[in-house]
Amino acid sequence: MRYAVLYSSGTGNTEQVARAVYAALPAGQARLEAVGPDTAVPQEEVLFLGFWTDKGVCPPDMQKLMAQLAGKQVALFGTAGFGGSEAYFEAILQRTRALLPAGNTVLGGWMCQGKMPAAVRTRYEAMAAQNPGDSKAASFLANFDRALPHPDQADLASAAAFAGEMAAKAQG
Repeated sequence: MRYAVLYSSGTGNTEQVARAVYAALPAGQARLEAVGPDTAVPQEEVLFLGFWTDKGVCPPDMQKLMAQLAGKQVALFGTAGFGGSEAYFEAILQRTRALLPAGNTVLGGWMCQGKMPAAVRTRYEAMAAQNPGDSKAASFLANFDRALPHPDQADLASAAAFAGEMAAKAQG
């Protein structure tokens, strides 16, 4: 069985996870590639598609690749700046899953929180300054701080375990 780990990473979080997924797959049977605007449809039977979260779903470059897939076994993985809720992650995975054309098989999905750029914290601080006592701005700042160490070693180990489970599932 041949595997491709294809990922779109806005800040490096998803790339870290993609490397952990790749390392967990059988040596010599997988390849790792960043998705770009002209990424060709992979020939491998099993695809691990990694993405950062853009407005609650995978970003446009991954959407473009996914729209071209047919007859593949797909495992989805991703990172999101907001976290702390499996229900939130599952909603992102469901929206992303829905973008795959019929005829592809989704093996499963996995997500973790990822750190956000400093500019995001600056924006949240400005929100808090404009509206002192605003609980929404305070919760955004708290989430930003919780996300800073992610993906951490536990996240990467979990991603590797997910890769192993999905590879076993693809084998049948």
